[in-house]
Amino acid sequence: MASGFPPQKQETQPGIQHVMEPTPEFSSSNYKPSNKLHGKVALVTGGDSGIGKAVCHCYALEGASVAFTYVKGREDKDADETLRLLHEVKTREAKEPIMIATDLGFEENCKRVIEEVVNSFGRIDVLVNCAAEQHEVSIEDIDEARLERVFRTNIFSQFFLVKYALKHMKEGSSIINTTSVVAYAGHSSLLEYTATKGAIVSFTRGLALQLAPKGIRVNGVAPGPVWTPLVTASFSDEAIKQFGSETPMKRAAQPVEVAPSYVFLACNHCSSYYTGQILHPNELDLNPV
Repeated sequence: MASGFPPQKQETQPGIQHVMEPTPEFSSSNYKPSNKLHGKVALVTGGDSGIGKAVCHCYALEGASVAFTYVKGREDKDADETLRLLHEVKTREAKEPIMIATDLGFEENCKRVIEEVVNSFGRIDVLVNCAAEQHEVSIEDIDEARLERVFRTNIFSQFFLVKYALKHMKEGSSIINTTSVVAYAGHSSLLEYTATKGAIVSFTRGLALQLAPKGIRVNGVAPGPVWTPLVTASFSDEAIKQFGSETPMKRAAQPVEVAPSYVFLACNHCSSYYTGQILHPNELDLNPV
């Protein structure tokens, strides 16, 4: 895989996947499913594209019944394509996948998402918080409204979704929060995003302690640079040309390379003694572009 990507800037968030060049990779013939999530019900936020789409795909291959959220409007085409894909790869025993259009930055919307999933599937076994937004910004240009928006999308939503999902999650369930390498390494221009990702690490560890007596595991995944629509909707053409090139492997990851971390954490047979932990598919990248 080559380092860097062709210049391409999307001016509006959320970014969309079907116009990206090259299209992010969400599947691989090398991935061999083995019914790790047979009979499970999974909700993945931001499942229309990027890491979320790759997670949905792996979960469906592993036997889970999958629901995912997306932002209505710009993400409609990506969401439709993901839903079609999940219909194709789902196992015989799994229920039909569903997609839910919503803005997760508000508590009432998060409550409605949980209600829709439970109405369709009866419960939630795996909650994956993956939806996020980011912007390049200097501290002098921080805008209060957008700062609140980023925190609502990236971390408030995780609080609210867990709040309403818990009563539908039984012992053995799993919550997986998406943080980032920037929570550990920092990032010179993604200040709002970096702050939320640091908050997610602390939230994950605290929530793991709170829910351990219930037998619910809480973990996180901290990807490094990954080729997703978030990148093309955030960075300049020049940054995209160099994206991932300063990592030890000299390239960014593809979503399919990160998704197995979410399978591992969702599978009780694989990770039953993991809670409060963060997996790091990020090459120890301490100097993100």
